[in-house]
Amino acid sequence: MKAATSHALIDAYLDYCWLTKGLSKNSLASYRYDLQHLDAWAKNHNQDLGALNKEVIQNYLSERYQAKFNPRSNARLLSCLRHFYRWAVAEKTIVADPTLTLDLPKLGRSLPKILGEQEIIKLLQAPDLNNPIGLRDRAMLELLYASGLRITELVTLTSTMLSLNQGIIKVLGKGNKERLVPVGEEAAEWLKRYFEEARPALAHGRISKFLFLSQKGSAITRQAFWYRIKHYAQQVGIMIELSPHVLRHAFATHLLNHGADLRVVQMLLGHSSVSTTQIYTHVAQARLKKIYKEHHPRA
Repeated sequence: MKAATSHALIDAYLDYCWLTKGLSKNSLASYRYDLQHLDAWAKNHNQDLGALNKEVIQNYLSERYQAKFNPRSNARLLSCLRHFYRWAVAEKTIVADPTLTLDLPKLGRSLPKILGEQEIIKLLQAPDLNNPIGLRDRAMLELLYASGLRITELVTLTSTMLSLNQGIIKVLGKGNKERLVPVGEEAAEWLKRYFEEARPALAHGRISKFLFLSQKGSAITRQAFWYRIKHYAQQVGIMIELSPHVLRHAFATHLLNHGADLRVVQMLLGHSSVSTTQIYTHVAQARLKKIYKEHHPRA
């Protein structure tokens, strides 16, 4: 397989994923990175992407393990390769699937890092409300914690997707699946204040369909807002390593801690399977055990 052909094959596969699976831009970018990285590695070893066998892919994975790649990253890679080669065989682009008998690396249960309710309050109160950026950030943080949105879902919200009168937002999640999520009174008040006091200043007289705007009047990017979250966390003394889902994790765990039904949390988060949501029950149990050990005289 020539280099141009391998690139064309990757492009064709990603087009297929986009058209049939409705994957997000971030998922497609991850798939492209994984496939191009393997393609480059194969070329350096005088191999072709479409002619790799099981042993060669095992060598590639072995090098990644030795280089201390995250096990979840390797698991995602192998999942990507399995789907890619299965598609290529179905398209009769290659003869055999080299990943058929490859095993996924075993993953331990990884519990998300959760901030306590008092830490969340400090994070929410961190933005400077004397300028439009700070007011925008407060509204975004409040909405994230109130709704459990992914950051990508938050920054792609448009004005038509929010109804403050009904206290509802329509979210376009993974796989272009829509769901309705309630907005709490506190978040609604901050959104109203953002609309009245900050958004006009950020829009600079221009019209934008996006709900949250950058200083230049365009939609704020997920990378930019994640940087803002880390900045505020450091500002209030939260030094643990946070994930972009920090407020989403807190939303789910705090709901369960206060007695919410797991199926309701699943619907609010937009998880297709309740098994994905169940990770938060383990977090809640871990929290209960910690409290028990700290406060029970016989623990």
